[in-house]
Amino acid sequence: MGARTFHVAMYPWLAIGHITPFLHISNRLAERGHRVSFLLPTSAQTRMKNLNLYPDLIQLIPVTVPHVDGLPPGTETTLDVPSPLHLLLMEAMDHTEKDIELVLRDLKPDIVFYDFAHWMPALTRRLGIKSLHYCVISSATMAYLLSPARKLTEVEVCEADMMQPPPGFPTSAIKLHVHEARSIMAMKVMERGNSVHFHERQMMALSQCDALGYRTCYEIEGQYCDYLESQFGKQVLLSGPVVPELPTSVLEEQWGKWLGGFQADSVVYCAFGSELVLKKDQFQELLLGFELTGLPFLVALKPPSGAKTIEEALPEGFKERIQGRGVVHGGWVQQQLILGHPSVGCFVTHCGYGSHLEGLASKCQLVLVPHISDQFIHARMMSNELKVGVEVEKGEEDGLFTKESVCMAVKSVMDEDSEVGRMVKLNHSKWRDILLTKGLESSYIDSFIHKLHGLLLG
Repeated sequence: MGARTFHVAMYPWLAIGHITPFLHISNRLAERGHRVSFLLPTSAQTRMKNLNLYPDLIQLIPVTVPHVDGLPPGTETTLDVPSPLHLLLMEAMDHTEKDIELVLRDLKPDIVFYDFAHWMPALTRRLGIKSLHYCVISSATMAYLLSPARKLTEVEVCEADMMQPPPGFPTSAIKLHVHEARSIMAMKVMERGNSVHFHERQMMALSQCDALGYRTCYEIEGQYCDYLESQFGKQVLLSGPVVPELPTSVLEEQWGKWLGGFQADSVVYCAFGSELVLKKDQFQELLLGFELTGLPFLVALKPPSGAKTIEEALPEGFKERIQGRGVVHGGWVQQQLILGHPSVGCFVTHCGYGSHLEGLASKCQLVLVPHISDQFIHARMMSNELKVGVEVEKGEEDGLFTKESVCMAVKSVMDEDSEVGRMVKLNHSKWRDILLTKGLESSYIDSFIHKLHGLLLG
């Protein structure tokens, strides 16, 4: 290792939602002169190339994902397969271990950042390389779901256990509903055919590394970071939230023109990330809920399960009724630029961590519709702890929302006379100011690098 700079290798879980934040932190490290070798599949290289701001310092290194029975040929990332097959993709990633060892022997990095590759700490230790478990979801999620205090590998945990925080958890504001705990337990049942269960994989990844890294700041998640540090007995390094800078590109003309036809802060924007696919009945309830609000809306969602296009999945007569004030789009949109448009006043989000941060950094009112494990925790943080948004009410047992509950949540934050709306707007403004404090992010990155130096010298 040189006196001032070091060499990092990155090997994130093979999902765009993990690869992207790994590339964001790579850019921050490269900005300060550090070298990065980024290991990822060929198809992801094409998607990520434009996000690499420092190609002279960040080298994209191709990884071949081996075939595993049950996976379609050519599968490289979670975008290529439905969520039930993600466990098989984890198995395929496990089979890359020998190739990764050869690459690391050749590259000789000082440290490897990883998340799902539970075998990485043992591998790096053999090679005399340090390892950092860099987590792209909240420390609150990891503390709630995977704290050693839960004793997940020792006892049989039931739904009722999962609904409550683990012993010593720093707040009672975060708890799970019945349907949420059930979905997490169902995932554990699905894993039983796998050689390494997901929670075992995570416990190995978290407990065997040299340090834990989180994409957050102490101001928002300090109590959870402290809890994790005490639970795992490891140093926790915070990179800051690493919110992507606004793109230098301009909003596509079709959206700029359409949004420009509405009053300031009047449009409801809804997006649930690049992978989430709703069931058709919930897709339709969501749209009918937006129609009920009477507000203009822009929805960017993938077609629901069983439908090839958005058009064929729309409720009967819906397109005609919302003509001129509503758009449902099935492709990718420039989310950050849309959230920053003066006409957009509400963001309906699935609470994925990237969207969670982008929502906090925006001026939009926040409506929360979580769907899977980490999203449940993010939603509780935002609604019950930070009090910056309102969750759409769902059935306690079935986890289903209705058009009325969607409408009610949106109206509660968008109506001018709404007390709830005023409260969350005030809180949101406070936390947004903290998140965007001048110099906050650069000071976190500098501290993060300083602590990495300490780790490498230790």
